This record gives sequence, structure tokens and C-alpha cells, in this order.
Amino acid sequence: MKILHSNLIGNSERELFIIHGFLGMGDNWKTHAKKFAENDFRVHLIDLRNHGKSFWSNQFNFDLMIDDIYNYAKHHDIKKFSLLGHSMGGNLTMLFAQKFPQLLDKIIIVDIVPKEYKPHHGNILKSLKSIDFKKVKSRKDADTHLSNYIDDERVRQFLLKNLYWIDKESLGLKINIKVLFDFKDKLSIKLKEDLKFNKPSLFLYGENSPYVDELDFPVLNIFFPRIKIIKVPLSGHWVHADNPSFFINETINFLN
Repeated sequence: MKILHSNLIGNSERELFIIHGFLGMGDNWKTHAKKFAENDFRVHLIDLRNHGKSFWSNQFNFDLMIDDIYNYAKHHDIKKFSLLGHSMGGNLTMLFAQKFPQLLDKIIIVDIVPKEYKPHHGNILKSLKSIDFKKVKSRKDADTHLSNYIDDERVRQFLLKNLYWIDKESLGLKINIKVLFDFKDKLSIKLKEDLKFNKPSLFLYGENSPYVDELDFPVLNIFFPRIKIIKVPLSGHWVHADNPSFFINETINFLN
């Protein structure tokens, strides 16, 4: 059985798992993890399969990823933890809470709701898939290539974190682009109607996020009866990056 790669920050009996979004990696959360660790948590920055430094597999779906997190906890002999997930990681957090509630203390869902979203990652994935690493020999080359598809420099910088040096001469991608490309239209989830998660839950969403509408809140209340909903000012979908101090304070207050 393959175990997910993680980066551990902090030294505490209180375990916090952080689950990144689609095309991300645990390392994107390093700055936040240090703050959580200062508040007496051991933070697990986990890379999902086909992301970061974790194993690649041709099989990729939500059920497998939930089991990966379960197997990770079992492998490290962790009986109880809190789970924080952003975007696709938020979907995994909700699904995990339905399947393995006994393992969880609290959950934090960041800027995603259990509803049908229109596929919108096509252009991003096309841009990554079309990088020719015989021609692209530097980060700058890769950025120039991506700029033909993606105007937003911030999105490009996020994606460029997936570049790494295979050897001194050649670059590659940490993500399994072929498999993720095929998954791009399957990122929405449905929760099982008869399963409620009755433990403390926090939902943080960006004031300007296109992912969340206040009409979505009744659905969250149905599945998570003890949920607290907080709007993060001056932020879009990347809530934690747009307004980090607000995000970190609210998260720590909730966990404590």
C-alpha cells in the first residue's frame, strides 16, 4: 500500500491535516502551517496522489483519495485529527467527514460547497499539457508559454510551483498531468443525504469568490448541523492567500 507524502510542522499531540486543492500541493500551506504549529498543533501538509511528491497512479477519484487520507492516518497511528481542506481539498474534507466521522475532531471547509460546478479548468490544463520540455528549459520559458493561455500572473505563479528539475538539463511537472486532465470535469461532489456530520465545522469563504453563493448555505446546514459560516473580507477563491491574518485567526479560534 502506497502512503501519501507529507511535510510535518510542529510538535504536539493535536493533529491537523491540511488538504490542498486541484493542481496544488501541501507546501503551498507552509506559512500557515507554521502559525498553526505556534498554537500547539502538529500540522500535516499532505500531497494528494498525482500531486506534489506523492505517488502517481492512473486511478484517480474522490473515493480513492479519501481512502488515501484514511490509510495515511492509520500508517502514522493517528487516532484523532482535525481536517482542513481548500477547494477540491474541501470536497475531500466533507466526503471524509461522512465516511470516517469517528476519526475527526473538527473540520474546516474552505471556499467550496457540495454542488454541481461548471467545468472551468480546461484552459489551465491544456496550457500545462502542451508544455514541450524539449524547448522549455527554464521557469521563465514555462511562464512565457503559459501566458499564451492564462493572463492572470498569480494563477501562472501558482501553476509554476509544479515545475521541478528532473536533472541539471531537464524540467518536468510534479503533477500527473495526463490523469488530472481526464479528471478536470469531475471535480463536483454530491453528499449522501442520510449522513450528517454532527461535530464542530467551520466554513470560510471569500467575499468575492465566484465559488460560493449565500443561497448555498442551507445545504451546508443540512449536512453539517454544527457549522459556523464566516465570510472572509477582501478575498476571492484563494481565501487563505488573499487575507491570511483574518483566515489564520478565525481558524485558530475555531480549533481552540
